[in-house]
Amino acid sequence: MNILERLDSRVALNDEESMLLDSVRALARDQIAPRAEHYDRSAEFPWEHVKAIKELGLNAMFIPEAYGGAQMSYTAYLTCVREISKACAATGIIWATNYHGMKPLIDWGTEEQKQRLLPRIAEGGLGALAITEPGAGSDATGMRTTFREEGNEIVINGGKTFITNGDVADLYLLFGKWEGIAGAKESISVLILEKGTPGLSVVRLEDKMGTRASSTATLAFDNCRVPRANLIGNPGDGLKILFASLNKSRPSVAAHALGIARGAFEDATAYINERKQSGRKILEFQGIQFMLADLASEMALVESWLWQVASWVDGGEKDFGIEASLLKMRASDLAMRMSTDAVQLLGGYGYCKDFRVERLMRDAKITQIWEGTNQVHRQLIGRSFLQR
Repeated sequence: MNILERLDSRVALNDEESMLLDSVRALARDQIAPRAEHYDRSAEFPWEHVKAIKELGLNAMFIPEAYGGAQMSYTAYLTCVREISKACAATGIIWATNYHGMKPLIDWGTEEQKQRLLPRIAEGGLGALAITEPGAGSDATGMRTTFREEGNEIVINGGKTFITNGDVADLYLLFGKWEGIAGAKESISVLILEKGTPGLSVVRLEDKMGTRASSTATLAFDNCRVPRANLIGNPGDGLKILFASLNKSRPSVAAHALGIARGAFEDATAYINERKQSGRKILEFQGIQFMLADLASEMALVESWLWQVASWVDGGEKDFGIEASLLKMRASDLAMRMSTDAVQLLGGYGYCKDFRVERLMRDAKITQIWEGTNQVHRQLIGRSFLQR
């Protein structure tokens, strides 16, 4: 058993969670991985994968029982994100976005909202998180989408871009600015927008470098009307909800990146154990062993930090924003380095689409960009040492 397998065996899961993880690994191996190349080439939305995930009941694992779920630990959720993402990074982010979009509803929604909306997700519905705009990426305070109160309704105008699941979601967690509240930060509010709302339209879908089967949409809101009962919290509560939510979605993005990294590492290791040069396995060369040791050491350290952060979330810790930034940054940098080095280790074959590492290298890049660019995370971490 190598160091990474030993680390996997020590992840803190109960018996039920371990059984579910075994089922997810089988699903990923037998159904998701074999179709991943097709979906990457065609850029079709992987409905077969979504159906298989639904049949396994995976959406229920982060929904409380009171709302139709079968809630398990955050640690168990992250293990599943990693396994699905290793098999197909696009499918991994489609599923993880359900958590990113709906966890704020679980944490901040009213009882009525949760009873009305969460069963849709627990039963296999898709969620979306709508924050980014053309002029508001890592700095969410620059968003221009507006919420205007009219009686018992909220009128939405504006648009969002780079929205995962944007064209297929059943529920959208949508951030905008409340008219009548001054201040770029103070006016940010958040509500649930439901599929089929008049005035909601998909402007375009992006043709992307990687995670090509995961749809990424630009959305427009033209006098969309939603009931005021869909507002999460109060007008102006959006920024605190956003920050609290990102602290939990960033470790999820890290798990997604680590799934890509683990897939690349396993493919490269298998190849250099078989491929020979000058009569010797490639892995017998000392320079390659040193390279592999560095990659494995970094993987073990970052994954250990993933499980540490997960244990804090499961323990009820609230203040772990910098730790989540560090995790997201290092995991996504590792995914890019690991996949790039895997391509190098496979040589010319690594550059060909017949081998998975080519796809993993393209998939890895986005993990350094979304949920806050890594430059922003470095700034957050560095700024935390400023003496006030």
